[in-house]
Amino acid sequence: MEDLVQLAYAVDTFYFLVMGAMVMFMAPGFAMLEAGMVRSKNTSEILTKNVALFSIACIMYLVIGYNIMYGGEGLFLGAENTVDDVLASGGDTYYSARSDFFFQVVFVATAMSIISGAVAERMKLWSFLLFAVVMTGFIYPLQGSWSWGGGFLSEAGFVDFAGSGIVHMCGAAAALAGVILLGPRSGKYGPNGEITPIPGSNMPLATLGMFILWFGWFGFNGGSELKLSNIDEANAVAQVFVNTNMAAAGGLVAALILATVIFGKADLT
Repeated sequence: MEDLVQLAYAVDTFYFLVMGAMVMFMAPGFAMLEAGMVRSKNTSEILTKNVALFSIACIMYLVIGYNIMYGGEGLFLGAENTVDDVLASGGDTYYSARSDFFFQVVFVATAMSIISGAVAERMKLWSFLLFAVVMTGFIYPLQGSWSWGGGFLSEAGFVDFAGSGIVHMCGAAAALAGVILLGPRSGKYGPNGEITPIPGSNMPLATLGMFILWFGWFGFNGGSELKLSNIDEANAVAQVFVNTNMAAAGGLVAALILATVIFGKADLT
């Protein structure tokens, strides 16, 4: 029995780490997509923002954010789980605490990347990075504690499987606030209010970024099942992968048709 417990623990920990690495790969996806969609003069700055925001997210979530979100005296102060801990939990403890942190921290960076894309070409580098400190160290962990951290939303029965609210709505709300405060990009509107199109500078780069994000979402959603080491959970993870892929494919085709109807031709962006 003990050997089976250790094997299941190892499998689930490894699964968590691999899924987290796949989500981390979304960081270059966001960077490539955003770099391809801005003007060439702003490419270096948008790439700097993406590299720096990931680093800041990792540091802030380790130093303070994880403990705000889940409570406790510090992530690495206690010992890791033992076989006795896992047996005593009745199967509720099935992966390393450090693997949980790693999987969670790449979610934080994703939320910040949403904001990066929205305020691209609108916000100065150091102002953006200062906000990244606040967002990843305080705002994201606080609202995450309301649900995944066992707070009042969790007690009210709220369930968020893969962060549609905790990650994406949080990032989107911050992005919306940012664009309202910052206003349109320079050069977007002419002197009489006419709209000036601002085409992306590198469509192959943007397309590569899109495919990297598509790939990364398998880790994002698949890893949110949290467990792999029994038949039911393995089947559930496979279903999540299929659903994620079909949702992306269906969304792309719908957008392609809609663009053709509105603009009279297919539009890559």
